[in-house]
Amino acid sequence: MRGLHIQDNDRSVDIHEHQTVYRGAIWDIQRDTFTIEPTDTPMTREYIRHPGAVAIVALDEQRQVAMVNQYRHPVRQDCWEIPAGLLDVPGESLVAAAHRELAEEADLIADNWSVLVDHYPSGGSSSEAIRIFLAQDLRQVPTGERHTREAEEHHLIMRWVPLEELLDAVLAGDIRNANAVAGIMAAHLVAQRGQPARPVDAPFR
Repeated sequence: MRGLHIQDNDRSVDIHEHQTVYRGAIWDIQRDTFTIEPTDTPMTREYIRHPGAVAIVALDEQRQVAMVNQYRHPVRQDCWEIPAGLLDVPGESLVAAAHRELAEEADLIADNWSVLVDHYPSGGSSSEAIRIFLAQDLRQVPTGERHTREAEEHHLIMRWVPLEELLDAVLAGDIRNANAVAGIMAAHLVAQRGQPARPVDAPFR
């Protein structure tokens, strides 16, 4: 149908049973039994209850992106990603979390922020929702104020990579991180085609 506005929308369903079957250090696993319509047979689904996250495409004046290489144990790979992190600080806004993560993972401060993409990386198995920001007008965090990285982040490597080279890597299947894929392609649209990014305070559902 031409002219149909495509948009994800909230929906209320009848939840007959809701329980936490595993409580973890970062996220929990929930089990819900529910029906979408009154005539449905009840269905049971388990999913990760996730606090959400932010990610950042930091783009400099030479159209280079700050990429970080980090070991990801579930997939047993060193993955090239954009800076990202959990919404795990109570009361912290989305853009404040993005400021923090960009400083912690890339030692960068940005004076110009906008919104590229909102996405559910695995809507069938997790409640995780991620906002990807575009960060521009970049400068270095002063040496004495830089974050001390620990655990996996202790081995993190940061590199500046041309946006066009990253787009080729995405299309070749060489970059597979969902935030990096979505962020790189959206940033390319903004930078190459003049597709406007959303304002930094755009609603996040």
